[in-house]
Amino acid sequence: MESVPEDWQRGVVIVAHPDDIEYGCAAAVARWTGQGKDVRYVLATSGEAGIEGLAPAECGRTREEEERRSAAVVGVSEVEFLGHPDGRLEYGLGLRRSLAAAIRRHRPELVVTMNHHETWAPGMRNSADHRAVGQAALDAVSDAANEWIFPDLTEPRWTGVRWVAVNVMVGVTHAVDVTETVDRAVASLTEHARYLAALGDVPVAEQAAAQIAMATGPRDGFAAERAVGFELYRFT
Repeated sequence: MESVPEDWQRGVVIVAHPDDIEYGCAAAVARWTGQGKDVRYVLATSGEAGIEGLAPAECGRTREEEERRSAAVVGVSEVEFLGHPDGRLEYGLGLRRSLAAAIRRHRPELVVTMNHHETWAPGMRNSADHRAVGQAALDAVSDAANEWIFPDLTEPRWTGVRWVAVNVMVGVTHAVDVTETVDRAVASLTEHARYLAALGDVPVAEQAAAQIAMATGPRDGFAAERAVGFELYRFT
């Protein structure tokens, strides 16, 4: 298995909700920022429907704050929330336009996004929001490069995306060695304390450690003790 290319300087991670990045690929982000790369986050929603019993307005503010703190742990200072409705994302021109504009603003060489497939693994259904954002992000890369698809966008078109890396559990084609950054990934996920506490009685730190252990196991054919897997798409 090959490594995800690292001959780039700016990357953008596009996901649906706060915590999506931290459940898997934050360990890879920590590696890349440690190399001096500029990595930025774009979130379609603020996760405002994510905590039972907490009103969306307060929940959204809380989860945005947790996401900014978790991003800082792995060296990311720029976090953008696009304001789409949590739980009601729909694949279509509106989402594609929003993500194309974000890609034009941030001008990445690498885009990282969510699993856009129906399942994570057999019997593990993927959420509608994840599917919509993952598919829209893939299409928005081409949209961002084409001056005629969304001619009303004020941001100059961007043709510089070379790869999209989709964080998946099944169908992995490339991986990132995160052996040295697992601890930072755990610390990053732990910053989502209010959200994790609402999921059950397991202490937040234990939940975070268990989730990162599951997401960063060894990969067949890849020489690293801990790795994050991706499905890689080439655009140049």
